[in-house]
Amino acid sequence: MTATHPQNKILICVGTSGVAAGAEKVADAFEHELSHRGLRHDWDIVRTGDRGLFRDVLVDIITPRHGRVVYEYIKPGDVKQLVEEHIVKGEPVASLRAGQDYEDFFKGQMRIVLAHCGEIDPEKITDYLAAGGYTALPKALAQPYAHVIEEVHKSGLRGRGGAGFSTGQKWRFCRDAAGDQKYVICNADEGDPGAFMDRSLLEGDPHAVLEGMIIAGYAIGAQEGIIYCRAEYPLAIKRLTIAIEQARKKGFLGHKILGSEFSFDINIMQGAGAFVCGEETALIASVEGKRGVPRVKPPFPAHKGVWGKPTLINNVETFGNIPAIINKGAEWFSSIGTAGSKGTKVFALAGKVRNTGLVEVPMGTTIRQLIFGPGGGMIKKKVGLKGVQLGGPSGGCLPESLVDTPIDFESITKTGAIMGSGGIIIMDKTTCMVDVARYFLSFTVEESCGQCTPCRVGLKRMLEVLEEITAGRGTQEHITFLKEMGETIKNTALCGLGNTAPNPAITTLRYFPEEYEAHVKDRECPAHVCTELLHFEVIQDACVKCGACFKVCPVDAITWKKGTTATIDRAKCTKCKSCYNACNFMAIR
Repeated sequence: MTATHPQNKILICVGTSGVAAGAEKVADAFEHELSHRGLRHDWDIVRTGDRGLFRDVLVDIITPRHGRVVYEYIKPGDVKQLVEEHIVKGEPVASLRAGQDYEDFFKGQMRIVLAHCGEIDPEKITDYLAAGGYTALPKALAQPYAHVIEEVHKSGLRGRGGAGFSTGQKWRFCRDAAGDQKYVICNADEGDPGAFMDRSLLEGDPHAVLEGMIIAGYAIGAQEGIIYCRAEYPLAIKRLTIAIEQARKKGFLGHKILGSEFSFDINIMQGAGAFVCGEETALIASVEGKRGVPRVKPPFPAHKGVWGKPTLINNVETFGNIPAIINKGAEWFSSIGTAGSKGTKVFALAGKVRNTGLVEVPMGTTIRQLIFGPGGGMIKKKVGLKGVQLGGPSGGCLPESLVDTPIDFESITKTGAIMGSGGIIIMDKTTCMVDVARYFLSFTVEESCGQCTPCRVGLKRMLEVLEEITAGRGTQEHITFLKEMGETIKNTALCGLGNTAPNPAITTLRYFPEEYEAHVKDRECPAHVCTELLHFEVIQDACVKCGACFKVCPVDAITWKKGTTATIDRAKCTKCKSCYNACNFMAIR
């Protein structure tokens, strides 16, 4: 480590979420305050990536006396107090410390891919080296390439981008493919709404991804690597650029790496943000400077990829696992997880849970354990859990009755959902599942490349039908149409986007049929979400006379006095739902 006094450290999470909350200003405030007091040389201020829990700005003060003390929601104005009380007087500031939720969030995790995120400065290769980085690379180079491939294969690692194909098998296919030039591509085109797994890893530990790519390049006989990262990730691109230059200077990239006969280099290509370019053949087209649209497979990229050459494509998280597998061995990695799904999985946990952020847990952990462990349970316990949405916009929605399902490729697929890249959204009983299906189909319709008719036309028609149902104009024929069209698109679309895009509609029809029936037959939205189906009134027996609804109504449509039940004037009501959202007792119908 580059620190003068490594026993005294201040860790500040300066990833995208941290920067948005003012992490750079907090770091500058520590620099200024310590310098002002003549203490700067005694402290190592480490600007890390995001740790995963969104309670920014997160700050750790580490001393021999108190060990690690974690502070959350820190503002620049808090720094003077922290320096005065904690650093000078040696008394941690209780009012700013992270609470039990912080402890619970990390307690059930097993961090392999995310081990260094929030712990090292991603812009300093010395930090990565001090944490054991770039020790797997010389170990791999000292072995025949076949041994490296076999080790990855025996580990049981499967692609973390969504398809779950055997990583070792894919590497072997690419190695055996005929070709004088081969390529390694890191798919960092993360486009799912609410997904930030790849971004956080690239921002917090870019060298781990580079080391995994270099090892892959050696294993398959490639000379060049490409990181395809969407331009909406400027901080990730900045840190990757710094990391690549540092790796070149240290001899981990370039000509005859570490004195071996293996030469390999990596460059970054910025994508324009098309969701479909996350599909590997569309990504390849984009790399070649063409329009990013999928093509029919076979041939697969391992045999005919970029510029017709054999190409290995893995996503960010997959490459992030490689150094640990080479260092600790296939048996260690395969001892984690389930029989068919080895290792850990990183999830972006969002929705109606107390703790949102990045979570890494062993494969086989149940959805319930994820929600009530790291997730901390539901925000509104009285409202209760309704279901979860797994696998991104083309994933599936599962009911509360299935939350004991283990999170592994086989178990999730049996439910009709998909693992995807790792997005998971927790929904409570205020969520309308018909509206959820409408929302996600609106995204996939927008992002469809339009190349094949099932996706271009079929998805559009499904969206139009869902819009009719949520607007109160649905019919029984519409429900039948959604089921039939959904299956048709799944079976006939050209690429993975089209094959899975109907999933939100198909799974909500399967697990929440009563909600569709209520919309169509009764012209009601049970969750009180679809505005056209709502007529607001106060449930007299449920109202606690608190006046919360009265205080938020923007058009004075609610009458209320202290100690009385509120009433709503429907003539004035604009159906904005402010009163409904403000009521914690479900007393607004």
